[in-house]
Amino acid sequence: MLEILWEYRVHEEQRKEFEAYYKGSGTWAAFFKKGKGYRGTTLLHDRSDKLRYATIDQWESYALYERFKKEFAEEYARHDRHCERFTSDEKLIGYFELLG
Repeated sequence: MLEILWEYRVHEEQRKEFEAYYKGSGTWAAFFKKGKGYRGTTLLHDRSDKLRYATIDQWESYALYERFKKEFAEEYARHDRHCERFTSDEKLIGYFELLG
């Protein structure tokens, strides 16, 4: 299992739209469902900093995630460009594998 962690700083006026796009039933998740091996997305909100969020995207494997990104590269780029307006900072924390 692959878990991809992202951290975001969100513009105050874009919080609701960001949350709608990034939540587990949001636009990104609906898009990711097109890919084989997608397991879900979790949206986290920092209790002490209302503009700080994190996401965890879960995939069966890194290979399936990479295949999805390649197959849907154009649409992925469109979503990514659209979402730039929501944030002042976006940081990939890393790709983590679940140890069982």
